[in-house]
Amino acid sequence: MSQTVFYPPPQPDRALSHGVIPRRCAAFICDMIGIALFFWTMTFAIAIFGVLTLGFGWLAFHILPWLPLLYYTLLIGGTGATPGQRLAGLAVRQDATLELPTLAQAFVWTLLLWLSFVLAGLPFLLAFVNPRHRAAHDMLSGITIVRATQFPY
Repeated sequence: MSQTVFYPPPQPDRALSHGVIPRRCAAFICDMIGIALFFWTMTFAIAIFGVLTLGFGWLAFHILPWLPLLYYTLLIGGTGATPGQRLAGLAVRQDATLELPTLAQAFVWTLLLWLSFVLAGLPFLLAFVNPRHRAAHDMLSGITIVRATQFPY
């Protein structure tokens, strides 16, 4: 009798997505700490620049709310992971081909991520029932988050 009937071989998707949810939470916390440090550094620099330019430099304070959007879009679209995701051992890839996401996909993913927070985090619950642990913003943008140590490339 064949053992594969009782013990089927593990699916490759399962190895790529095993343990992703707690790693995503840890990565998000690390990224928020990094964004906060960068935010306060920029705030201090813009305040000094504003004093040196007699108040004209304070107009640069208007770029601060856009820092998280730029952070996630440029890092995911350019390198395939934020520093927090790299620390957690995660990689962001296109769902269909497992290639690096485009800047457009990273932008849509980031917008939908923040929209998920506005909707009280309900779209995140989809990750608990989806076998590949993909949240709603992952599915709508065509992106998947996989373990970098199990990544075949």
